[in-house]
Amino acid sequence: MTFKSFGIYFFQWLLGGLLIGLMTGSASAFFLVSLEWATDYRESHRWIIALLPMGGFLIGWTYHKIGQNSLKGNNLLLDELNAHKSPIPLRMTPLVLFGTILTHLFGGSAGREGTAVQMGGSLSDQLTKWLGLNRENRRLTLIGGVAGGFSSVFGTPLAGAIFALEWMHTGKFRPQSLFPAFWAAFVADWTCELLWGVGHTEYFIPEIAAHSFTNLLWIIPAGIAFGLSGRLFAECTHFFSKLFSKTISYPPLRPVIGGLVIAGIVWISDSTTYIGLGVPRIVEAFEQPLPWYDWLAKTGLTGFTLGAGFKGGEVTPLFFTGATLGNALSSLIPLPLALLAGMGFVGVFSGATNTPMACTVMGMELFGWEAGVFLALACGIAYVFSGKGSIYSSQDLGWKKAWFY
Repeated sequence: MTFKSFGIYFFQWLLGGLLIGLMTGSASAFFLVSLEWATDYRESHRWIIALLPMGGFLIGWTYHKIGQNSLKGNNLLLDELNAHKSPIPLRMTPLVLFGTILTHLFGGSAGREGTAVQMGGSLSDQLTKWLGLNRENRRLTLIGGVAGGFSSVFGTPLAGAIFALEWMHTGKFRPQSLFPAFWAAFVADWTCELLWGVGHTEYFIPEIAAHSFTNLLWIIPAGIAFGLSGRLFAECTHFFSKLFSKTISYPPLRPVIGGLVIAGIVWISDSTTYIGLGVPRIVEAFEQPLPWYDWLAKTGLTGFTLGAGFKGGEVTPLFFTGATLGNALSSLIPLPLALLAGMGFVGVFSGATNTPMACTVMGMELFGWEAGVFLALACGIAYVFSGKGSIYSSQDLGWKKAWFY
């Protein structure tokens, strides 16, 4: 690259990343505020959960009528990164935004990462149409949009950039992606938190175990458990998606049936612990022992919710699953409870998304750099033992993780 071409590249993406960051950070800020309102309203008016089937029909009918390829969600971003068939439709942003808010308002179990990433990809890819970007520049734009969406919704700019690079460039890394990804991620985080004043949940690991040989050995069984849990989460979501597709031919009816079942479960159990984001339970997992089955309940309910056609992400439920599994393992593994919860928080995420580097960095951004060794080993082991599966059906690793897969 000549000095002139480097200068053009730098200033092009200095402005491009700034624009992408402002758009994605602002979208995430609006989304997070709306999501907090929906959660608070549902918890103070629990009768609204009875309307989940109605909300499901509204979501399903809207996507069926005008969703088109937006139905593919995050997988559309992965497909377009390589196929370049057509720009990500702008309609994806309002569809996934309001679909996710309705899912949480009426009591579905879902997350928020998928929504932020899809909004980021949809908004940033409009630059392809407006500016007539070529194939390579469009690729960088999509990566910047994903990085900005992930970064701003969790408040983790380093992890947001690395997630976009690791998730979208599996086996095909391009160095020119680095600057757009990191710059857009930092601008989006600043926009959400500083410009709009929308903060994020804080987690604490008060005690870090010594880096002794024995303590490090205990990471192995924990990491294996996190990896298998991530695989179970992915398989559960795919299973229910296929089940609903096979048994109910009319798509808008799927979330109606799913909503009836979920509302019934909440009514019978008289508990809202496992619906919505579940952030309060995640925080509790770092503080006190919880029922051992929490992680299984969240895995099943989230897989059922998303498989039925409700909207939202998988990552926050993965945090819930991992943190509560780590909490449960603290009765068997002699490591601090909060440390195991933190290891599970990012370890299950790593196993389900095949992004161990992003998950390690995210853990250090959220919990502190002191836990880095434990987090990195847990994420690496979980990544290997989760197998070839992923919550993203279009994700292609391009290699085998280990000889036994």
